[in-house]
Amino acid sequence: MVDNEFLSKLSSFANLCLTNEPMSAHTSFKLGGQADYFVGTESAGSLKEILKLAKEYGVETYVLGNGSNVLVSDDGIPGLVVSVPDCFADIRVDGDRISCGAGVPLKKLCMTALDNSLAGLEFAYGIPGSVGGAVYMDAGAYGGEIRDVLESVSYITKEGGEGVLDGADCDLGYRHSVFKDNKDLIITGAVFRLSAGDQADIRSKMDELMERRRSKQPLEYPSAGSTFKRPEGNFAGALIERTGLKGYTVGGASVSEKHAGFVINSDRDICTAKDVKRLINNVRGAVFARTGILLEPEVEFLP
Repeated sequence: MVDNEFLSKLSSFANLCLTNEPMSAHTSFKLGGQADYFVGTESAGSLKEILKLAKEYGVETYVLGNGSNVLVSDDGIPGLVVSVPDCFADIRVDGDRISCGAGVPLKKLCMTALDNSLAGLEFAYGIPGSVGGAVYMDAGAYGGEIRDVLESVSYITKEGGEGVLDGADCDLGYRHSVFKDNKDLIITGAVFRLSAGDQADIRSKMDELMERRRSKQPLEYPSAGSTFKRPEGNFAGALIERTGLKGYTVGGASVSEKHAGFVINSDRDICTAKDVKRLINNVRGAVFARTGILLEPEVEFLP
């Protein structure tokens, strides 16, 4: 339910302010009900005021990057969504360092590195999402991870504080960070330290990894990327395929025929977040019954 007084005050701090905004327009699954309030802002100062206001009015706040690793409930989000891609989009290069806002798309970060002949981010080319989301979950692929090149992270808190953490203090590990453990810390920017490289070699590696993605992943369907974390000593996709669930469907959601580690929105006309969640739970149960391994979702569920 929209509070007009809160909305009026909120709009004074936000450069983007919407109500009853469908989250299907802001997630890679193309699913999700409406958010009561959806805002973007241009500065950490304005964001702090928005968070302070939300706390004053008792409105729950959610921070969203590119929506590439979340499943929003069909019932939507009863509260405030702060859209990071609509703010914190600055990016600059200083020698072998790239500093950027949390809303910068990973693709833009990788292309900036390429344009400046800086190596180290090739693995991230093609990973959907924003810099903030990549740091939040220590995104990685093909033997590389964000923690390998992360120098520092700037953040603000829901209480109005702000600070900077060295990369080594962010507790980055496989799909984990201090920010994931403490939702009161909101990433606003990051600095990456790279190394000088040959531009042609960097371009070649980026193209090679992108071709591998296209050939092995169902990029033609809405999804949240890899649905499950990699179990120690195994691969989620292989376990799911071994259990006979490749192509398994619930409503408009399916286990990809191309890569069983991906749950996809295979029929956008009928698929719901409930279908996806039910499919994920069924897959987890079937794989556990067959192998004794309980898969852990990589996707985050909101709210």
